[in-house]
Amino acid sequence: MRVVLTTVKSAQVKVSNQLISKISRGFLLLIGIERTDTEVDVMKITDKISKIRTFPDSQDKINLSLKDINGEILAVSQFTLMGSVKKGNRPSFIEAMTYDKAKVLYEYFLKRLRNLGFKTLPGKYGAHMEVSSINDGPFTLILQSKQGVLI
Repeated sequence: MRVVLTTVKSAQVKVSNQLISKISRGFLLLIGIERTDTEVDVMKITDKISKIRTFPDSQDKINLSLKDINGEILAVSQFTLMGSVKKGNRPSFIEAMTYDKAKVLYEYFLKRLRNLGFKTLPGKYGAHMEVSSINDGPFTLILQSKQGVLI
């Protein structure tokens, strides 16, 4: 599982020119699910997201978590994060989990973040989305879990 985490001042998702989700200050998460991922990978990454400190404190040190700032999450499924261009110029997506199985893990990912106490809004799974954000920093991290271990 791969998650691109970006701190944002705001972010939103539109599908067919219709606003689907919008957040204020918090995290924009782009989520790629690999064919071998399990609920354990989801738990590892969501636990890290719940505790990671990416926001500045009053002395401008990166010391505050999402919970500390009462931030929100926009979590967008993005299977292309599992793409590979090792061979040729056209991405291969053979490592991405199948649509139906990935949807189940994506929904578990959302549920887990909500259960950890975060306002978490989704994109529209499987749709062509327009994602926009005002990045804060910018501050972007890539989180990855393989077989239940953060790498």
